[in-house]
Amino acid sequence: MKFAVFKIGEEIFGIEINKVVEILNTQKVYSLPELPDFLSGVITVRGEVLPLLDLRKRFGVKSTDTKELVIIVRSESEKIGLLVDEIKEILSLNVQEITTPPSIFKGLQKKYLTGLGKKDDRIIILLNIDYLLTSEEKIILKESERILEEDAGTGKATER
Repeated sequence: MKFAVFKIGEEIFGIEINKVVEILNTQKVYSLPELPDFLSGVITVRGEVLPLLDLRKRFGVKSTDTKELVIIVRSESEKIGLLVDEIKEILSLNVQEITTPPSIFKGLQKKYLTGLGKKDDRIIILLNIDYLLTSEEKIILKESERILEEDAGTGKATER
């Protein structure tokens, strides 16, 4: 299996490459009221409004980097932007190099993980993209995106 490998703070994470749509430099972020703190807001990519999830805040990882990149991923039938510090590589892992995650791993809930990749001396935390947002959070985002699209027409959207 192939994974897009990236850093958040000192931690190394991976996402199955077939979930990655594209990688972008930081975009203009539009803040929306009443979002959970790990959701930075929304971005527009070629006219499409996408939620932007700050993985550093979601997982409680302190960032050591000031630059940011956005990985656009497909979660179920939706696209989501993930804010990360650095893209490292595209990495192939075979079945023997992937282990089941322990019930608690560095404060991450097990539902966020598909496993742990072991390559050379590195451990890569393999994320389960489909569980990064709860059903309630997805509903809040959908409503916020609708409001933003309406506000964009009236000039009320707030840029961060």
